[in-house]
Amino acid sequence: MSTPLRNNRHSRFVFFIISVAGLLISACKPTVSLSGASIPAEAQTVSVGIFKNNSTLGPPDLPQQFTEKLRDLVAQQTRLAMIAKSGDLQFEGYISDYNVSPVAANGDQASQNRLTITVQVIFFNKFEPAKNFERTFSGFADFAGTESITARGPALVQEIFRQISGDVFYAAFNNW
Repeated sequence: MSTPLRNNRHSRFVFFIISVAGLLISACKPTVSLSGASIPAEAQTVSVGIFKNNSTLGPPDLPQQFTEKLRDLVAQQTRLAMIAKSGDLQFEGYISDYNVSPVAANGDQASQNRLTITVQVIFFNKFEPAKNFERTFSGFADFAGTESITARGPALVQEIFRQISGDVFYAAFNNW
């Protein structure tokens, strides 16, 4: 049978341990969002500059499509305020390649084609410069040789930009 004095000491000890653990956890510098992104606690803003098109092919709105896809992903997955330029975290770059090539042939004709898009991304982290990078990201999608790139292109571009923007996000916020 425990005495009231013993229970009181035990309660104080448990309270002390929980308090210390809480202080240690709250003192950690990086914060984590629901997406698992590791964002410096000091960071409040992010900017995604309009990507340029340095490829020789592709639709004229290619840069705007990628820019919007990356902006949407960052806005949905982080707590950061999106600003036009000079954010605490910054993305910029250009589309370096838009290429359609055959991947499977049936006689003289391609039975399967592949659209590949390559994007060069520069990421700046004002608070953790060691996490800055300049990297090339590439994605692709296949389509039947009987289909034209003009007809399938818009859907394929969206699929590829979803892949690439996800890779860019994870590289910036999860150190991939």
